[in-house]
Amino acid sequence: MATDPNTAKIEQMLQGILADEPAYFLVSLTIKPGNNIKVFVDGDDGIKIERCVSYNRRLYKLIEEAAIYPEGDFSLEVSSPGIDEPLKLHRQYLKNIGRTIEVKLIDGTQKEGELETVAAEDIILKTVTGKGKKAITEQLVIPFENIQSTIVQIKF
Repeated sequence: MATDPNTAKIEQMLQGILADEPAYFLVSLTIKPGNNIKVFVDGDDGIKIERCVSYNRRLYKLIEEAAIYPEGDFSLEVSSPGIDEPLKLHRQYLKNIGRTIEVKLIDGTQKEGELETVAAEDIILKTVTGKGKKAITEQLVIPFENIQSTIVQIKF
């Protein structure tokens, strides 16, 4: 799939907005057919909807002023990645230490457990199999290169 030629320009504009606030970071930016721009922004301690709205307004204004899309023919959505979105960046793993995650590995297997440690090259997942006195706790070291996707699991 070809990347929209405006992706880099818009990403640069957003990075300019985020530069003053190092606790927040771009997760992804895609431009879908019809100039529908979808931006996921996150923060080391999460991100509030008000901040997404502020980024949306500022970025929309910059895109308009740069006349990237004649006639203002574009839509812009700035949000945090939903809980069902896989983790993409190292920073996202760091902010989810202590939470339960499901890791799909490249070989097709899945592991679920508590994200215990995040290093430069891998993560450590604490898994518990069995119940009561027969429960076995293991620490699995999973290199990032073996991870296909990681989803945070919500426990009630």
